Amino acid sequence: MNKKQVTTEHHHFPWDHPRFRSWIAVARACQLMQQTLTRALAHLDIKPPHLDILINLYRFEGITQQELARKLLVGRSNMSMLLPQLEKRGLIERRGDERDKRILRLSLTSEGRTLTEEAMEIQTALIDKSLAADTIDECTVIAQSMERLITVLLKEDAEISEN
Repeated sequence: MNKKQVTTEHHHFPWDHPRFRSWIAVARACQLMQQTLTRALAHLDIKPPHLDILINLYRFEGITQQELARKLLVGRSNMSMLLPQLEKRGLIERRGDERDKRILRLSLTSEGRTLTEEAMEIQTALIDKSLAADTIDECTVIAQSMERLITVLLKEDAEISEN
């Protein structure tokens, strides 16, 4: 028996796992969604991470930077790179909290609100087009499955971070 055969017999490869196809499909779908959304938003000069911020500010006016980072599952360093870009473009404002000046609250400017509404129309059309072949019930099942996956991965990430 040669060395290659011995190695192959003693290792379980990812592609041999019965759930590998699902893992790859999720990863590819996420990557393609990001690429497609990036191209669809290009004429607005924003990228998906910017859109995530803008939509959250649209929904949660006055959210803090820390709350926003937690919602988007990103670190402070990522926020500290993206927020100044949006602020410089006049799309968002950062203001001190009335009760605690150490806290910065974020909000959209009127220009930011207009751009966000236009971007949300693009994203909604893309969602409609991408998932048109699935019923609402099928979409709900997909969402529930992805939410379970997110929960498991967040827990795994936390455990890895602790070690």
